[in-house]
Amino acid sequence: MELLDFYADWCGPCQMMKPVVEEFEKTHPDLKVTRVNIDDEEELAEKYGVSGIPCLVFLKDGEEVAREVGVVPAKKLEKIYEKI
Repeated sequence: MELLDFYADWCGPCQMMKPVVEEFEKTHPDLKVTRVNIDDEEELAEKYGVSGIPCLVFLKDGEEVAREVGVVPAKKLEKIYEKI
């Protein structure tokens, strides 16, 4: 399973999500987390239809299975992960 974390350095809410995602990654060693700076990776952000950040996209076998936009509490991330 993979989590794409779309963000930008200038985005305040993205900076708020960074430690949440980092802690989530530590507690889920089977999850590959890829941070994607939308300013550097415009094509990838466009491919996934990212229109707001922070944007977290969960992938399973390369297919999107869940998405959250905005600041998400760790408990909500956990619930999403458990359902996948």
